[in-house]
Amino acid sequence: MPAGGWGSAKATVSILAQEHATVAGTKAIMRQNKQDGFMCVSCSWAKPAHPHTIEACENGIKATAWELTSKRTTPEFFARHTVGELLEWSDLQLEDQGRLTEPLRWDEASDRYVPVAWHDAFLDIGARLKQLDPKSVVFYTSGRASLEASYLYQLFARLYGTNNLPDSSNMCHESTSVALPKTIGVGVGTADLSDFEKTDCIFFFGQNVGTNSPRMLHHLQDARRRGVPIVTFNPLRERGLVTFTNPLSVAQMVTGSETVISTQYHQVKVGGDIAAITGICKALLVADEAAPVVDRDFIAEHTAGFEEFCAYVRAQSWETIEQESGLPRSALEMAADDYAKAQRVIAIYGMGLTQHRRGVEAVQMVSNLLLLRGNIGKPGAGICPVRGHSNVQGQRTVGITEKPELAPLDAMAKRYGFAPPREKGLNTVETCRAVLDRKVHAFIGLGGNFIRAVPETSLLEDAWRHVDLTVQIATKLNRSHLVHGKTAYLLPCLGRIELDMQRGRPQSVSTEDSTGFMHPSLGMAEPASRFLLSEPAIVAGMAKATLPPSRAVDWDKWVGDYASIRDEIAAVLPDIFHDFNQRRRVPGGFRRPLAAVERKWKTPNGKANFIAPQSLAEDPDAPEHGPAVLRLMTMRSDDQFNTTIYTLDDRFRGVKGTRRVLFLNPADMRRLGVQEGQQVTAVAAVSDGVSRTVAGLRVVSYNIPEGCAAGYYPECNPLIPLWHHAKDSFVPAAKSIPIRLLK
Repeated sequence: MPAGGWGSAKATVSILAQEHATVAGTKAIMRQNKQDGFMCVSCSWAKPAHPHTIEACENGIKATAWELTSKRTTPEFFARHTVGELLEWSDLQLEDQGRLTEPLRWDEASDRYVPVAWHDAFLDIGARLKQLDPKSVVFYTSGRASLEASYLYQLFARLYGTNNLPDSSNMCHESTSVALPKTIGVGVGTADLSDFEKTDCIFFFGQNVGTNSPRMLHHLQDARRRGVPIVTFNPLRERGLVTFTNPLSVAQMVTGSETVISTQYHQVKVGGDIAAITGICKALLVADEAAPVVDRDFIAEHTAGFEEFCAYVRAQSWETIEQESGLPRSALEMAADDYAKAQRVIAIYGMGLTQHRRGVEAVQMVSNLLLLRGNIGKPGAGICPVRGHSNVQGQRTVGITEKPELAPLDAMAKRYGFAPPREKGLNTVETCRAVLDRKVHAFIGLGGNFIRAVPETSLLEDAWRHVDLTVQIATKLNRSHLVHGKTAYLLPCLGRIELDMQRGRPQSVSTEDSTGFMHPSLGMAEPASRFLLSEPAIVAGMAKATLPPSRAVDWDKWVGDYASIRDEIAAVLPDIFHDFNQRRRVPGGFRRPLAAVERKWKTPNGKANFIAPQSLAEDPDAPEHGPAVLRLMTMRSDDQFNTTIYTLDDRFRGVKGTRRVLFLNPADMRRLGVQEGQQVTAVAAVSDGVSRTVAGLRVVSYNIPEGCAAGYYPECNPLIPLWHHAKDSFVPAAKSIPIRLLK
């Protein structure tokens, strides 16, 4: 079964019918990812200046239908169900109730959410925040919030007095944000859509395009038609990286023709990417001894650390490389051969690289590979981290970060006349640790499903109930709203696809895609309820109730006209957003300046740097080893976006009606004495005094490297110790969890 094709067509029709949104959804799809429409609320893949008639993929349409559903979660629903009852429901059941319609406050006496007036909610939240130490308050952000809402949110937090601004980047691409500034001087990718038109080779590492960014398949299909080789490294043979039938092509749908996506497909061992890339580099250096392969002119002019990197690579034995990568030398030499023949190479990667103990080093190895042949800063080449959520990169650009050195604090201090906090704030892992230590007294969530997305689930759910105040800004009900603090508010907001009217005028917002382009987004659907407020209005409502008045901070003006928020962003971040309101009208958006694209390296030494890893092992300090220990990676199904579950099926992997499965290699099944369909319990193979288990997992025989296992996120999150994260970036190492099985 290829990605796309009739399977995709049937799935989109099904989701529109399931959500009773066939008419509204079909109308919206025609304006999805268009200059005069709305930016997709799903992935953040690039938006072209000249879009297709339908510039949406299966996953994007599912996200649109999910937001435009006619189902409603009303106060009457909460009158029928206590929070205790709802805690027994699945993630799918909770979100499937539909859109939230009114602001709610948890009532301890009845254990129910009850309606509350917006004015009263804001006053009470503000009064409680005034009584707390700002350092004990966390402002979390999912990747959904617009640039405008994100800017106001981080300004609110800093005016309040804290840099506790963790976000979903902390759980996925923080490894990129830490790794790339040290190697090429920017924290984001350098490749854009124009590079896909000019490239002559593409490498994939740990990124499942078929479920995570399906619109990219159109660009990959175009590249394959030009004869561009695509070399893939991934533990599982994912459908989207094998073959693709374009559902927008009548000819392909009628004939059933397929495009082969990967010309080489190497099933690297989970966590074996550093070793695999080291093997490719070793093969390139050997080939360079016979004929020029390495771009020595580029290296001499633009880089540092080359000789030290070469010495490291040459010192690694093929035996160790093969053992750690799970791949034979011949496979890595074949990959190196395609790389050596190409003049313009794009390297794409996702969380299969970043969510490891050595995630930062894995990203730097991708950079090293590209630097060997000057594949940074030239047309048709570059590094391409694929972000997961629709504006997760953009919210960082406008100041959502716990790292004060990355935020425009001096510019904000001057413009708004205050002294921003300079102490480092809490990232996601540190927030979880502080909750366990009962040092977090208030948590405000701008979107997301925090408690389901983070590791150490069981301990955190118990500790969460000791938080004094939790405020969740959301469109639908999820588990994070049910595992709440002593005082809890659930504040429903407009979705991005909905018409946002302020002072009688429709307002548009902005987002940044994975390639650094800024786009306008204009909602067009009737709001799910007349009681909903926009995200900027909710942020401003809380801020006005919490902070003293200031002539320089005009929340009412900003909420009444989002163009005025963009003027603020442009004033504080002029290098990126000058003439923001005018430039956002350009079809295809405008790009943030990226010095590395021009081969200008904003690193301390002014060079692009080769950085060798400390080890080829994914986790050299893993607490338990041995034949009974498997390396588990978590992943999405094809009917899922982050913690949102659309159905319990996964058509690409042949799973129906359940998400409690464990994919195992047949040889491991025989060795461990388990059978297809058998129920097992996964136990974290660590000895730190904490019991971490997930029971009732059905064994599924699958094509996965020996010694490895795969299961769905977030169901397997309880197996991840909080300390099991990437070094330096603190990204939970969800792609390499040591486990044992109990029958």
